[in-house]
Amino acid sequence: MDAKIALFGAGGKMGVRLSKNLAKTDFRVAHVEVSEIGRKRLKDEVGVDCIEVDAALDGADVVILAVPDTLIGKVSHAISSKLKAGTMVMLLDAAAPFAGHLPERPDLIYFVSHPCHPLIFNDETTEEGRRDYFGGVAAKQSITSALMQGPDEAFALGEAVAKAIYAPILRSYRLTVEQMAILEPGLSETICATLLDVMREAMDETVRRGVPAECARDFLLGHMNILAAVTFKEIPGMFSDACNKAIQFGKPRLMRDDWLKCLDNDEIAESIRRIT
Repeated sequence: MDAKIALFGAGGKMGVRLSKNLAKTDFRVAHVEVSEIGRKRLKDEVGVDCIEVDAALDGADVVILAVPDTLIGKVSHAISSKLKAGTMVMLLDAAAPFAGHLPERPDLIYFVSHPCHPLIFNDETTEEGRRDYFGGVAAKQSITSALMQGPDEAFALGEAVAKAIYAPILRSYRLTVEQMAILEPGLSETICATLLDVMREAMDETVRRGVPAECARDFLLGHMNILAAVTFKEIPGMFSDACNKAIQFGKPRLMRDDWLKCLDNDEIAESIRRIT
């Protein structure tokens, strides 16, 4: 595809990642970055220069907003009047769209896409692939996308851009914005990141109680590996009776009875309100 893409926030950490991948495609990319530090980073790492907003938006088919969630509303409203009907505005996270921060422009296409990041269980054969934890460099990752607003045939263009910026791709899933919000911040941050933080705290407490730090880390990460493999059916097997007993008595000690309510729509909405 040779569609023109205007990439806002091109000199940020995410913007540079996207710029590097887009440079490998036939898309025509106009880079926009307000900070001098970001412009220099983009020039040093990707070898491209930024242009002014009006020039970037002139003839743009897709506008990617690679800016923080807290700026999505401000930036999208600032450029809205400059966008021709049918332009696709692509967001890299469901938070701001879910919260209603986008301009009321029924003639625009709103598309949301977010990476799953490389899987813990994978078939990467290179050191670079095994060490690519974020994705978009050497390790395959799946992606999620939602056509929030616009004709159904527009999904193909949005997915093509998403596959380009997050490459290499394992699988591509089409969801709704609401489903994407359940995944993040719900499943990935409110639940997964919180529980991982709790495990790190428990490991640190284990060390405080006298277990050597390297031993505690090896023991926890090793058990995370095998326990996750069994839990997520990566391998056949089951927990021991002792482990099942520990879960039976440990879960009510660690978790509230109503903890799954953090995936309810009102809880997701409140979580997104706090971050946007």
